[in-house]
Amino acid sequence: MHTRFNVAIVGLMSAMLSSSVALAQESKAAFGPGEQSLYRVQYLGVTAGTAQITVGAPMKQWGEQVWPIVSLAKSDPVIGVWPIKDKFVSYWNDAAQRSLGSDFFVDENNKRRRQRVQLKEAGRVAHVVRQREGAAPTEATHELPEGSMDLASATFALRNRGIADGQEYTYPVFTGSKSFMLRATVDGRQRMKTALGEREVFRVKLQTQFSEKLQARRDIIAYFTTDPSHVPVRVEADLALGSIVAELAEYKQGRLMAMND
Repeated sequence: MHTRFNVAIVGLMSAMLSSSVALAQESKAAFGPGEQSLYRVQYLGVTAGTAQITVGAPMKQWGEQVWPIVSLAKSDPVIGVWPIKDKFVSYWNDAAQRSLGSDFFVDENNKRRRQRVQLKEAGRVAHVVRQREGAAPTEATHELPEGSMDLASATFALRNRGIADGQEYTYPVFTGSKSFMLRATVDGRQRMKTALGEREVFRVKLQTQFSEKLQARRDIIAYFTTDPSHVPVRVEADLALGSIVAELAEYKQGRLMAMND
């Protein structure tokens, strides 16, 4: 699997995104510390690996209280021709309902690198530090649309906002090098067999602006449960590099808290 694909698919499974514009919110958060989701990822119909997403215990980052949202992507050892073990951590500020930044630890084909993004001024400025193993770090600053956030914190913001029939959402996304607008449209409900049992789910169409191997041939489709937790249970993507399906295999609910508790 491709490095940027790992970030994108984890983000889309975990995924979509929120801006800082205030919308109606539920009294209870849809997720909380301790939530854990395990997804099996298929590439061209073959199991290619797993992605595990965990909401960690509260901690301090850049002087503020955050919940670390930790995404681990691993390739299947049976495939093994290009071993992958990536870790992406988004620092979720529950009070502000947005991510303050992220750390991305890449370990692919025995080559390692790291990227840190700190989002400042309500997501309008990003300070990015990149470093390859054995090389000196490089730094860059990017000006962004207000409310910009990483993809991996997207679903979490959307889940807290609630998902409504027929609604369309447009949000600014920053990948660490590229900024674009993500469009999400709720395209109805259906019944689906999931790891949680048979559930009613929202079908959500996603339009991204990735290029090259990650360019989508058609809308990416994500499915979220219609209950207050809005758990993402499946993602289907037909990209230039091939078709991808990520499906929920295991789920553990976290500690549900009042909004901004």
